[in-house]
Amino acid sequence: MAYPSCNLVVATDELDFVAELKEQIKLHHLNGEVITYETVRPAHARTRLWSVACGREAVRRHVLSKGAEFLLFLDGDMIFEPSVISIMKSKIKDFKVASSGYRGPACGVWVFGAGCLLINREILSKLTFQCYEFSNGEVIDESEALDWSLFKCHARVNKGVFVSIKHYWNSRDYYTARPHSVGWFRTLTNNLLLRFILIQISILIRYNIARKLQSWVYRVPKRLN
Repeated sequence: MAYPSCNLVVATDELDFVAELKEQIKLHHLNGEVITYETVRPAHARTRLWSVACGREAVRRHVLSKGAEFLLFLDGDMIFEPSVISIMKSKIKDFKVASSGYRGPACGVWVFGAGCLLINREILSKLTFQCYEFSNGEVIDESEALDWSLFKCHARVNKGVFVSIKHYWNSRDYYTARPHSVGWFRTLTNNLLLRFILIQISILIRYNIARKLQSWVYRVPKRLN
């Protein structure tokens, strides 16, 4: 294996899926383990956001219990270039967190979420993965709430498009992200302070203005980005 010092952690809330996941890890000769968790959600919840948020939180706690120095989140609906770990470790130097951007399923909007995210132990011990779903149907997913948490943890975050990523939205179709510099406009709209303010307001008014702004940014002429 390319990274013998790394350990793969797969989390599931489906107990009948554990054996298959373990078999796949063994089949591909990986250093890995499967952990289980319970998805806890409010009575009015209708989305699967809670499963994702609870899964990330379960992985965070597990990794901390093992004494790991870093946690690299790689989403299961993405394919990454083989050198992803080396690239992300090079990008976290002088920072606490590194996030590689990718195009999300909503019209290919560029996001800097938890799909390719490296966090060091110091910050990992301070934050909590969470999401919000209000009775009016508005949601704030765990990637959006992450910026809110990172700001509160005083984390120094390096955001950029560092890694080649294929992000699938079904079994055949995907958006591609290739490493490139990020323009001033997209850098500004993904500023951690600005994101914190927008998400804090979104939580208070129960309407995701942060996501609406992100969709608007996507429609801004490319020359600004």
